[in-house]
Amino acid sequence: MKTLAEVRALHDLPLLDLIHRAQTVHRAHFGDNKVQLCSLLSVKTGGCPEDCAYCPQAARYQTGVEAEPLMQTEEVVAAARKAREAGATRFCMGAAWREVKDGPQFDRVLEMVRGVKQLGLEACCTLGMLTPGQARRLKEAGCDAYNHNLDTSRDKYGDIVTTREYDDRLRTLRSVREAGITVCCGGIIGMGESVDDRCALLLELARQDPQPESVPINMLVRVKGTPLAELPPVNTIDMVRMIATARILMPRSMVRLSAGREQLSEEAQLLCLLAGANSVFFGEKLLTTGNPAYEQDMALFEAAGIAPLEPRP
Repeated sequence: MKTLAEVRALHDLPLLDLIHRAQTVHRAHFGDNKVQLCSLLSVKTGGCPEDCAYCPQAARYQTGVEAEPLMQTEEVVAAARKAREAGATRFCMGAAWREVKDGPQFDRVLEMVRGVKQLGLEACCTLGMLTPGQARRLKEAGCDAYNHNLDTSRDKYGDIVTTREYDDRLRTLRSVREAGITVCCGGIIGMGESVDDRCALLLELARQDPQPESVPINMLVRVKGTPLAELPPVNTIDMVRMIATARILMPRSMVRLSAGREQLSEEAQLLCLLAGANSVFFGEKLLTTGNPAYEQDMALFEAAGIAPLEPRP
């Protein structure tokens, strides 16, 4: 797939044909009914100077999210241990920063990464923009993956974020890749974008060389106080189309069913898995927004014969 028109033609296939193609690609590359369970902890919440229109952690919006200081390493490692016991194989630490600043706080995050690695978990961070040197320090600490989403298409980006440029995002991704850390990069649907915007986002992701190892597909969680709070909800079929198209374009990536899962019925979640999603975030919260309860997730996977990927010993 080289052009936006080709991606759009794929995305717009009759839904059952699209899902069949995606499932065929998925089975060719994964060949199982396993789902990776990932846990996400907000290690530093709120007070972010950015103006991302979807985000309840932006300091300029009145969303009820209180700014909190960076957590202590021991608290984070205890949370990671609990996540591992519940079946997580990847533990992601998120900080509401515009960019990483060298100093005691970044040193503490590096300690957190080392602590998570000692538990045998994959360590993932999402901390905002990074310099090449900071990416190398994360790698030396044992960081496996770095999440930095493109959010939407280049053309739509300026409507959603004005405090940074699209190319700032791509620069951070390059720094991550050059440091030898795997890339977790996806986007959000439901922010008033067009179908072409969605397809352009997928094309931008698929053109990365190598392609992102992890591609989170998020549905907008409409939070009161953010500029996007009054937008209409995303249609389930739109989510399925995004996941199926992502699976076909990026056959070896873990396609992650991420934010917005609480808004999906169990049948809709299974349809997303059928369309090629093979990773979910679990636990009560995704940073500051709700997520289906752990027991519900496990019951659904068991009923469907879907096995969580085994945690490493």
